[in-house]
Amino acid sequence: MSDNDLPDNEHPENTEFDFAAAMSGVTRIKNDRADLRGQPKKLKLADDQTTRYKRQMAVQDEEMIVDGLNSEVINLVETEDELIYASPGVQLKLMKRLKQGHIPWDAGLDLHGYIIDDARTELSSFIRECSNRQLRCVMVIHGKSNSVESQHALMKSYANDWLRQMDQVIAFSSAQPKDGGTGALYVLLKRAR
Repeated sequence: MSDNDLPDNEHPENTEFDFAAAMSGVTRIKNDRADLRGQPKKLKLADDQTTRYKRQMAVQDEEMIVDGLNSEVINLVETEDELIYASPGVQLKLMKRLKQGHIPWDAGLDLHGYIIDDARTELSSFIRECSNRQLRCVMVIHGKSNSVESQHALMKSYANDWLRQMDQVIAFSSAQPKDGGTGALYVLLKRAR
């Protein structure tokens, strides 16, 4: 079939669209509102074991794990609690220097304003990057939480748990008052071999 055999409206050079021709045979809807008078059919819910299991899994909170760190806090701590941790083999003399703020820190991360999942991702990335850069000591500011007295400080609790799970971290201690006190941590990283 050549271009000459096509009707006038189908020639390649004829690019205008004839809307009226395209709509011929279509009847206009007279009502612009939905018909809500009819009763919807009730769906019968399946009630087998597989369906019950799927429903149960759908309503459970999704547990996110980032770099081996989960969103479940293990040990809740209070706002003014001092934190201290040392992995096996860390010398007492080194821990005293860390706690007293005598080991200068090379980089810092402030977790204020982060939601828990974002804080976990940021902390994990920060520690990994600092370790790759072969930094020895870093500071993590988790804050003290503006909660009611005797209430737990969530970000502080999470930071406490997450840092203990990281292979690169060999020790940490609450900071000196000049560096944030119980709202921040000095974190000692493994030396590169």
